[in-house]
Amino acid sequence: MSSHQVLAGFHAVTARLRHAPATLKELYVEASRRDKRMQAFIQQAQAAGVRVHPVAAERLDGLAHGLRHQGVVGLAEAQALAVDVDEVLDLLEDRSDPALLLVLDGVTDPHNLGACLRTADAAGVHAVLAPRDRAVGLNATVQRVACGAAQTVPYIMVTNLARTLRRLKERGIWLVGTDDQAAQGLYDVDARRPMAWVMGAEGEGMRRLTSELCDQRVTIPMLGSVESLNVSVASAVCLYEAVRQRR
Repeated sequence: MSSHQVLAGFHAVTARLRHAPATLKELYVEASRRDKRMQAFIQQAQAAGVRVHPVAAERLDGLAHGLRHQGVVGLAEAQALAVDVDEVLDLLEDRSDPALLLVLDGVTDPHNLGACLRTADAAGVHAVLAPRDRAVGLNATVQRVACGAAQTVPYIMVTNLARTLRRLKERGIWLVGTDDQAAQGLYDVDARRPMAWVMGAEGEGMRRLTSELCDQRVTIPMLGSVESLNVSVASAVCLYEAVRQRR
């Protein structure tokens, strides 16, 4: 089981059933649950050709490794998504949509990453990028918080973020970083062009070189007493400004 990816909860497992049911190797449900939601879920799994194992709640607790599983745990193979920035951009060249990327510089909390992935999926982001040495991987907590988005949005961890940002610029991607000291505001961005929002970690913000590589730096309006937003909330604010402009 150690080579499998653990998916806990209805959202994460249902998303995998919809998008890549063949990668679900084992599916366990709480034997004592017979409510309508569980019955509908079991029917969906069986229709997808996935065998369902009813087990005791204690067995599910062990499989989920402390995650809230709602009576559902799946063991799956990692889904194959784009693993390279150029692969993502090459695919976009055949489509009319301008690229929309999210770069996370230093986000190490799995709850924040999961929330960022969920927002990225909702906003139609084509890929989320992060430096390999300053980011959390797609662990079970990320999978749960992302509610299935980890199966639909490529999460690309790169060895050298600065080199990757330069590559994006070469490919015509406009880099916009958030910086509470910036002279321009969020609404000064032309988000209809191919672009990437670049977000730093809470407290520290973007690293110096990351900030210098941005084509534009903007601040998010803060009208109350708090100084900054959680990175997942800040990502949502920025991504949905792009959604608004592109509509």
